[in-house]
Amino acid sequence: MPQQEPVSVETLKAILDAFNAHDLDVIMEFFAKDCSFDMPRGPDPWGRRYTGKAAVREALATRFKGIPDVHYGDDRHWVSGTSGVSEWLLTGTTPDGVAVRVRGCDLWKFRQGKVIRKDSFWKIVEKQV
Repeated sequence: MPQQEPVSVETLKAILDAFNAHDLDVIMEFFAKDCSFDMPRGPDPWGRRYTGKAAVREALATRFKGIPDVHYGDDRHWVSGTSGVSEWLLTGTTPDGVAVRVRGCDLWKFRQGKVIRKDSFWKIVEKQV
């Protein structure tokens, strides 16, 4: 069985930089052909799952359409072998003018230096009445 190369914190930071640049081409360079992405919301307990590079790209494009000025800040990252975690504060505004500010994290799995799984989680923010 081939040895898996570990992922680095620098890789996770570079991915976050590509997300903050809204550069889908650069983002997708980090992903393997057979990758998957689990969105925080969806019809299943894991949210909505997209499988394959084309489907993942389209799902990520919806994030930029839904929050055109999305930014991931106040971030920290850690790794263990071929897995990583990124915590962040997502901020932005929807096309309808609704401000979004939510803590979240991504659980990452890598194979041969490429993302094979991105599983995203967001806190549920309830407005005080």
